[in-house]
Amino acid sequence: MKKLLLLCVLGLFVFTACEEESEPVTPVFDAPTVTAPSSVSSAQTGTAVDVTFNVSTPGGYTSSAWSASGGTAVEKSAPAAGATSGDVVATFTAGSSAGAASLSLTVTDAQGKSSSQTAVINVTAEPTAPAPVQHSGIIDSDETWTADRFHILNNKVYVADGVTLTIEPGTIIKGSPGTGSLSSALIVAMGGKINAVGTASAPIVFTSTSDNIELGSTSGTNLTTDDSGLWGGLIVLGKAKISASDDNGVDVVSAQIEGIPADLTFGTYGGSDDADNSGTLSYISIRHGGSLLGEGNEIHGLTLGGVGSGTSISYIEVVANKDDGIEFFGGSVDCSYCMTAFHDDDGIDIDQSYSGSVTNSVSLQGPGSDHALEIDGPEGTMEAGFTLDGITLIGNGGTAKSEIADYRKDALGANKNVYAYNFPPAGDGDVSLSSGSDATYAAGTLSFENWEIALNAADTDVLNIMPDISGTRTMINNPSGSAAVTVVTAGSQTVGATLAGFDWTWSKANGLY
Repeated sequence: MKKLLLLCVLGLFVFTACEEESEPVTPVFDAPTVTAPSSVSSAQTGTAVDVTFNVSTPGGYTSSAWSASGGTAVEKSAPAAGATSGDVVATFTAGSSAGAASLSLTVTDAQGKSSSQTAVINVTAEPTAPAPVQHSGIIDSDETWTADRFHILNNKVYVADGVTLTIEPGTIIKGSPGTGSLSSALIVAMGGKINAVGTASAPIVFTSTSDNIELGSTSGTNLTTDDSGLWGGLIVLGKAKISASDDNGVDVVSAQIEGIPADLTFGTYGGSDDADNSGTLSYISIRHGGSLLGEGNEIHGLTLGGVGSGTSISYIEVVANKDDGIEFFGGSVDCSYCMTAFHDDDGIDIDQSYSGSVTNSVSLQGPGSDHALEIDGPEGTMEAGFTLDGITLIGNGGTAKSEIADYRKDALGANKNVYAYNFPPAGDGDVSLSSGSDATYAAGTLSFENWEIALNAADTDVLNIMPDISGTRTMINNPSGSAAVTVVTAGSQTVGATLAGFDWTWSKANGLY
């Protein structure tokens, strides 16, 4: 009996011990702690900002809930389930009204405990663009045009002798409409300077008041290559030598530039200082210009009259101009990475014994274009020769008006490393010598070296597209007997411009080439 009793007591003890072990004690954790950002976030109306809350969840993170005023919130990131700490981030998008907004976060842990905090967000109104600056008449003291507002050219604006105009990168200048004497243009007079230095990402843009381009942008959406002649252009005048004469054929040292009335001295250009410095032009896009001055006479996109070698010009684009893209009237300035595209007349035009160099440059024809190159010689007794080196000439795909080049009026200069393609067949897409240029070619003062041409499918012989005025000589051979031209397949050229240098242009962005 005693043994039985002892066994019962022992059994009871074991049962009690097992029962106690099956009931573990559940730990109790503190509620979550939520910490809002220490500083007030801000956002402009309609824009988004990330807001970060720090959380401590001893009981293990489970979920978050958001509420917002003055905008909307979407969770961006949160701690993993069960995490005891971390950041919870929401993207807050401000509404349309300025003022105080808020963003509240509620965090819940695995024990169902929760805590909340609220962050204050300052919503600001979209800044109002400053009023455009209106420009007209003479600039008689140094000025800087800034990129934070539009600059409007009303009629002609002149940078006077001894004055420097500085234009910041990204600045947009708009020319007002008008024809004849009312044509708008920016003119840098002899002795004046322009320092307009843009960048590839923030070029300086000259365009029309019709252009819907916005501040901070590089292009509008409403104008195309069909929109030309909407304003004038950019004219720079210097003191370098020109070859010109008066109505009686007598040499003159200086002349009056096209488009400016003869009684205005601001239109005078030319002198004896070939090292003259008119400033710096770089990363500039000139669009939709060339307003009418008179019957058959329009303003060029970029006019360079007697500009000296002390001037720096590079990375220039002229697109959709009613007349020539770039014209040199004498002078000695060099131009590199210069492009003219979809001009209605000539692309690069050389006149009055220009003696500088044009390198790594492009002339891109549009449906209404005439010559990619138009080269004239001296108009007085002063003779000087230019250099074209590393030039790409792109035709318009077959329009009869599109011609490669016209050398005339006793042209003088060296033409080398030129690539031409996409031009119409012989008879239209010619490289022609006329008005005495056959004589300067024969004399060797007009020379051609390392030309490569991709022939139109209708052509079989480059001889057909490179005649001189007599029709009996061709530029297949220089007077020395060396080969000047090679026929290539389009895309296989070894000469011409480096097109990557124009990736920043409106022409590239709009698929013109």
